[in-house]
Amino acid sequence: MRRSLAALLIVPALVLTAACGGGDNKKDDAASSAAPSPSASAPKAPPPVASADPMPTVSGASGKAADITVPKGKPSGKFVVHPLSQGSGPAIKKDQLVVANFTAKIWGGKSIGSSYDKGAAPQVIPAGSPQIIPAFSQAVQGQKVGSRVLVVAPPSAGFGSQGNQQLGVKGTDTLVFALDIQKILPKQVKGTQSSIPKDLPQIKADAAAPATIDVPKSDPPKSLVKKVLIQGKGATIKSGQSVVMQYTGVAWKANEGKSPGKAFDSSWNTGIPLSTTIGTGAVIKGWDQGIVGQKVGSRVMLVIPPSLGYGSQSPSADLPANSTLVFVVDILGAM
Repeated sequence: MRRSLAALLIVPALVLTAACGGGDNKKDDAASSAAPSPSASAPKAPPPVASADPMPTVSGASGKAADITVPKGKPSGKFVVHPLSQGSGPAIKKDQLVVANFTAKIWGGKSIGSSYDKGAAPQVIPAGSPQIIPAFSQAVQGQKVGSRVLVVAPPSAGFGSQGNQQLGVKGTDTLVFALDIQKILPKQVKGTQSSIPKDLPQIKADAAAPATIDVPKSDPPKSLVKKVLIQGKGATIKSGQSVVMQYTGVAWKANEGKSPGKAFDSSWNTGIPLSTTIGTGAVIKGWDQGIVGQKVGSRVMLVIPPSLGYGSQSPSADLPANSTLVFVVDILGAM
C-alpha cells in the first residue's frame, strides 16, 4: 500500500477516512490520511521571517518541480517564508482553501518528494489552520495566488519533536519547501438544490456547513444512484484527475428513519477537504463511477450498493458490513 506524500505532509497525527478507502482492503492514497483526527494539531511555530542565514536556493520554472539546493552547515533555526516570485492573483486570507504544489527536502538530507511526481497531487491547505503544519498553513497566508514561496521550517513549523516516521523525518530535522500557489477554492458549492424523490434520502444543506442526510424507511436501491442536487458550471471531471471535494457519508440501514443520519465519515469534521485521484481505482468503485463525468461546482448525492462500496467489510463501528452508502459530495475543484 502506497501512502500519499501530500497526505503525509499534513499533520503529525493522522486517521483513516473510511469513506474513500479503495476496494479490496486498499486505501485511497490521498484520502487515507488526508483527514487528521479532530484533536490533532500542528506544532506552534514562531512568527515567520523573510530571510535568515544561511538560506537555500531554488531553481527551475514555477509550475514544475523545484530544484532545491541546501547550503552546507546548520540551519538558522528560524521559520522562514521567503517569496521567490510574486503572483498576480488575490492575496490569501485566513481560513481560505488554497491549492498549492510543493517540492520538499530535509536540510542536509534527502528529498522527500514533490506533488509534481507521477501519481501525486497538489495539496489543499486551509490557510492558518491549526490542523495543518505551519510550514503550509502559515506560509500561504498573505501570499498572492501564482506565487512561488521558499519555506524553511524548523521542527516547530513542521512535525514537532516527534517528526514523521513515514517520511523519514526526525524530530530535529529542518524541512525545506518550495510552494507553488495555484488557486483559491470555495469551501462549499452554491446554488439552488433540486427536489429529491421521496424514496431517496433527503438532503438539507446550509451555507458553509455540512449537509445532513435523512434516510427513508425503505429498502435501498440495488444499483448506483447519482443524483445531481446542484448542477455546477465548471469543467467536466475526467478519469485520472485530482479532485477536491467536501463530503458527508452515512450507512443506509444503520440510519433508516433517523433525522439526521449519523455520519460515519465527513471531511467537514476536520476542516480539510478530500483531495484524491478519481476514476483510477484509488477510491471505492461507487465514487469512481459517480464522480467521473460530473461538473466542478456540483453537489451530488451518491447511493452506493455494497458491491460498489465495501461489500462484506466493516471499516468502522458506524459502518456495518454489507452497507449501502449514502454520500453528499460538493465538488470544489479538479486539477
